Amino acid sequence: MSQSADPDENTPLLRDEPRSDDVLDDDYRSRWRSIRVMYFTMFLSSVGFTIVITSLWPYLQKSDNTADATFLGWVVAAYSLGQMAASPLFGLWSNHRRRREPLVCSIVINLSANIYYAYASLPSTGDKYHILISRAFVGFGAGNVAVVRSYVAGATSLKERTNAMANMSACQALGFILGPALQACLSFLGELGYTVEFIDLKLNMYTAPALLAAVFGVINILLVLLVLREHRVDDNGRRIRAINYLSEDEVDVMDDPDETIDHLAVFTSNVLFFIVMFIFAVFETIATPLSMDMFAWTRRQAVLYNGIIICGIGFESILVFLAVKVAAQRVGDRPVLLAGLAIIFCGFFILLPWGSHYPKIQWADLKNNSLVSQLSSNSSFEPTGCPYEQTWCQYTPAIHLAQYITSDFLIGVGYPACNVMSYTLYSKILGPKPQGVYMGWLTASGSGARTLGPVFVSHVYALLGPRWAFSVICGLVVAAIFLLSCVYHRLIAFSVRHGRTIE
Repeated sequence: MSQSADPDENTPLLRDEPRSDDVLDDDYRSRWRSIRVMYFTMFLSSVGFTIVITSLWPYLQKSDNTADATFLGWVVAAYSLGQMAASPLFGLWSNHRRRREPLVCSIVINLSANIYYAYASLPSTGDKYHILISRAFVGFGAGNVAVVRSYVAGATSLKERTNAMANMSACQALGFILGPALQACLSFLGELGYTVEFIDLKLNMYTAPALLAAVFGVINILLVLLVLREHRVDDNGRRIRAINYLSEDEVDVMDDPDETIDHLAVFTSNVLFFIVMFIFAVFETIATPLSMDMFAWTRRQAVLYNGIIICGIGFESILVFLAVKVAAQRVGDRPVLLAGLAIIFCGFFILLPWGSHYPKIQWADLKNNSLVSQLSSNSSFEPTGCPYEQTWCQYTPAIHLAQYITSDFLIGVGYPACNVMSYTLYSKILGPKPQGVYMGWLTASGSGARTLGPVFVSHVYALLGPRWAFSVICGLVVAAIFLLSCVYHRLIAFSVRHGRTIE
């Protein structure tokens, strides 16, 4: 197979057309069909998370009145905790068996958990714990992201890698867009919705998105079973035997003992990815409570408006992925990662409260006798504003809508750039070695961040307010920039480090 040109270079997003001398190459076409199945799997993994994220807080409040903002943090974190536990296991599984086995298993778990989520409000007590458990199992199923990333890394050459990873991130962004968009579209069902009597199912704006995610899971299973094939190439694009078909002795023979992985670079990449995912987990967790507190939005308004905003960020992310592909070819992966971190810092710095305008406080409404009587006569009345239990509401300036939207825009630029560059660099650092377990650890570090991020921000935000929460995030971004600067020269491709290719 000729290696004279890069098949993915200068092609539209998500389109990987073969070279003229490979048009009839069935193996080449099969390889890219399989890679596109991985793109779709990543897309559905993203949809499975975001399709309920804007309605999760109202769903908790409606299902169980004992749920508070702190418990919301644990529910959001449960997804990532499940993914963190599953990622190394699925990664190890994929190193030794056909990839479709862990993929199908994980998707079935994900599908079942979404159905469980739809029935979470059915029991008479403990609804919030059923929601928590269902989200943990959805996250466990999403541990297949490690398999997806290791497959794409192993099935692409070094030249194809950045484009393939950017395409995969674009699919993740599409899922990020369509998840909240579908939630916003399904909000017309309202909180009451409809009841399907013969299966005792409440179909409303909270349960319908999870059931739709389950339908997507069925489609994903069919694609994995019917289309996916095992493929593996070296850094130059030459076909090699799939590593999960080799014996341990054969793997040892393939490895040159003098060509070792730079473990400092691997560790640093995991730390940087942890920070990037921690920051975004904070952002996506706090968006709904923050907007309800600062702008006095109702639960339905918060679901709708934040769904629209997140959709906008998703579309913006696709444009960023297009730009990243070009920028990485011109200046390299590391400068793009550094620029992304700087933009994220600006986004959170802008979000810091300032001025003399304070948020509307709920207890001010409750002092009004007419509203008290309305509360007693109309159970559908919903107090809005910053809850009086959060004492910081009384002395912390309000965040303006313009601040919120500007911050969303900047984070929507910085996060996707950092995300795709983090695991593009990581896969290049690992080189031709089996990447299933390593990708499992990278996914686990990201999941750990998405576990700790919601717990951190729900506690700090509830106790101290947005000023402290976002100041800590700004400090964390500065630490990430410093760490990247210190090990900048070590974050290079495996083949470049060992002199096989020139950077």
